[in-house]
Amino acid sequence: MIELLIDARPGDLGNGVKVLRALPYAKRRMVGPFIFLDHAGPLSLAPRDIAGADVRPHPHIGLATVSYLRSGMIVHRDSLGVIQEIRPGDVNWMTAGRGISHSERFRHPESFAGGGLELLQAWVALPDEHEEAEPAFDHYAARELPQLVRDGAHMRLIAGSAWGETSPVRTLSPLFYIHAELQPDAHLEVPADYPERAFYVAAGRVEVDGRVVMRGQLAVLAPDARPTVRAEGAATLMLLGGEPVGERHVWWNFVSSTRERIEQAKADWKSGRIPLPPHDRDEFIPLPE
Repeated sequence: MIELLIDARPGDLGNGVKVLRALPYAKRRMVGPFIFLDHAGPLSLAPRDIAGADVRPHPHIGLATVSYLRSGMIVHRDSLGVIQEIRPGDVNWMTAGRGISHSERFRHPESFAGGGLELLQAWVALPDEHEEAEPAFDHYAARELPQLVRDGAHMRLIAGSAWGETSPVRTLSPLFYIHAELQPDAHLEVPADYPERAFYVAAGRVEVDGRVVMRGQLAVLAPDARPTVRAEGAATLMLLGGEPVGERHVWWNFVSSTRERIEQAKADWKSGRIPLPPHDRDEFIPLPE
């Protein structure tokens, strides 16, 4: 049932912000169009450290960033002039296309509420025909997303289609992305309508076909498998996958089907051709050397 089990790699973004990175991985760079998956928190910071944890303005091309919170709050600002708070259960879907920059700030009093900040950050690679799309930003409140309850599992359909339901989140290729909260001994069948699928355990542990998958692990499923996941105790899963979009190159925050386009993006950021957010332009992350 499980083709590959990935242990997310620990990382430190500085100022006490630690993450687990499940994608990309040396033996599996993508699952469907998903090319990046980070899990941050839950974490709380001392007041003196909060400003230093901010993610300063930085650029993207060729992808959509998908920000989803389990707890806390973040303020997003981007070069389109958007200022948007994101709260637990909401979706911030930012389509970079030909180029966008954004920041994520944690200075609001609610940033570390609800037991601390906990963020799932995914990148979805755009299909060839949309790699140079006009940049766009869409926000969806938790109440707008389909919710399903079955066999001890409560699920929110973040994006795409599954189990006969379709999320209103605007996507550019066939995919699915689901947040599932499982009660002890709950059983959940992973959607089988996509050629590439995986699930990430954000909390707890589950069992599939006699194999245990624990917090911080991404289970990539065999193409024809129809697995049922059983929660050994209360567990939180992020299910994801979709149609592949083809080979992609990744460098820093840039994703593209060609290396030449990434070189152009490097030059564009270094020279200021990718604009900064108009409400957050006093600092930025420079191009790594």
